[in-house]
Amino acid sequence: MGDGRPGRLSARRRLWGLRVETSKESSTLRSVLLELTALWLVTNLLIRGVLWAESSFGLHEATLALVPCLFIYAPVLICHLRGVDSYDYPLWVPRLRDGRAWGQAFWRACKWFGALLVPWVIIYHLYQSLFFGNVFRPDFPSGFFHLVAFHIFFVAIPEEFFYRGYFQTRLNEVLPKKFLVGGTAYGHGLWISSLFFAFGHSLVTFQWWHFSIFFPGLLFGLLRERTGGVLAAAFLHAFCNLGVKVLEALYGVRAG
Repeated sequence: MGDGRPGRLSARRRLWGLRVETSKESSTLRSVLLELTALWLVTNLLIRGVLWAESSFGLHEATLALVPCLFIYAPVLICHLRGVDSYDYPLWVPRLRDGRAWGQAFWRACKWFGALLVPWVIIYHLYQSLFFGNVFRPDFPSGFFHLVAFHIFFVAIPEEFFYRGYFQTRLNEVLPKKFLVGGTAYGHGLWISSLFFAFGHSLVTFQWWHFSIFFPGLLFGLLRERTGGVLAAAFLHAFCNLGVKVLEALYGVRAG
């Protein structure tokens, strides 16, 4: 009789005209890539529509809360359509009162960010000074604590749910983790999910440099593999975003 979960009952369902495998055992690489591509296109185009509507019709900025909701709940919807339990995927974070879990994730992200910080600042300085003539000047982004909360809860956690929580985990089901770095096993799902992550930004709003987002995406994916969850990766993601904002202020760079 099984455990009563709907994932044991049917073989396939339909998602936007595509057949979606409803059990991990029956999934193939082709079916998973089709599923993820459809999910990626629809979710990011809906997000693009939300941003367009907010700017074009002067809607209240609260409308933008739909963006993290789409990133979080689109994979949950797919799990429902597939008849599997979304808790089989790291589509959750510890309760806020679980200070130990949040603290451990925060500390792991701090260690990884600390290892990146010095070479990143050196490269950024050379890039800005040699190519654009921008020099270091004492400054700091305004409303910094608002930026911290925004990038952790509005940007990083929802995107990590979507790309590392669902995409990377789903790919791991059909692509074995046969590589090892620093004691962490990973598979081709790492770089494939990072490609989705990088070019998803361009699908929402195009910038020529979006290809470079692929590389931090690899780090977020490795941290997700090492920890088994998305919270530490979300903190690292937020730290990187905040680092960009701070460096832009220090070098007088206009975001664009």
